[in-house]
Amino acid sequence: MTRFEPKIIAFLCNWCSYVAADAAGVSRFVQKPNVRVIRVFCSGMVDPSYVIKAFASGADGVLVAGCHPGDCHYLAGNIKALRRSFLLRKLLSELGVEGKRFRLEWIAASESPLYAKLMNEMIEDVRNLGPCMRSSQKPLKGVA
Repeated sequence: MTRFEPKIIAFLCNWCSYVAADAAGVSRFVQKPNVRVIRVFCSGMVDPSYVIKAFASGADGVLVAGCHPGDCHYLAGNIKALRRSFLLRKLLSELGVEGKRFRLEWIAASESPLYAKLMNEMIEDVRNLGPCMRSSQKPLKGVA
């Protein structure tokens, strides 16, 4: 039997977490190849519909990562992302997506070892949960 390999979508802030991801690769930190990165200007611009669409399109997990609170290049974009995450978690739960499949993290540009560690942890957590399939094997309830 083949081992399940989860597909993770990572929305990374241009100024901090994307730089950390790039530095992790350049520094050759061990990372699993399960992550597809989407570079965004700010974690605050990640609309909840993007996360829902990622799950509806077959992602097994989604990460939104940005600058630490107080360090946002757009002043309070990461606080906006934090506020949205509470409601998004509830919505995902209603749609049948387990809580461990969505993460919001703060990763500074200088924290490339942290980025690699968090991604590897998330991949293992999602692998342990198994594929993100609803009981009926259909797309998310109420999502076209």
